[in-house]
Amino acid sequence: MRQQATRELYSYWNALRRQRAAPDRADIDPAAIRSILSDTFMIEADRDALFPLRLSGTRVNALWARDLKGRSFLDMWGEDRANIAAVLLTVMDGACPVVAGAQTCLAGRAPVDLELLLLPLRHHGRTHARVLGSLAASHIPEWVGLLPIERLELRSLRILSGGRAATE
Repeated sequence: MRQQATRELYSYWNALRRQRAAPDRADIDPAAIRSILSDTFMIEADRDALFPLRLSGTRVNALWARDLKGRSFLDMWGEDRANIAAVLLTVMDGACPVVAGAQTCLAGRAPVDLELLLLPLRHHGRTHARVLGSLAASHIPEWVGLLPIERLELRSLRILSGGRAATE
């Protein structure tokens, strides 16, 4: 994990879960992660497998230059939509965190490298209910918030196991 927001969110999630596979949604205290809230989001598992965003931080919203609440997380991915759906199901089915590399796509602009973290959450006793995540960039270009990106592209993927990143 390269980005501070990614490391901080994973550490917080890992401490909350203790010996459990995943913490409960009710365990999450936004005040405890206030320094990285703008890079975080929460996805809901729905019947239609669209995975709508329940919450999205301001820096995440700025990439699309709008509030993403209610929007399908899969719609953010273009050609990688099916792969991201499979990753989300892996996170929920196996209660295993995933860290991935992604890149923005915006015609005429240099891509921005981002680090994506997906963490399983239980909600009302259900394991297939929520995913807590972060999307953090090493640098934010001046156009972010003014011009919406078109989509994200998946560049790399690692399943985190036992507190360490598994090899790709």
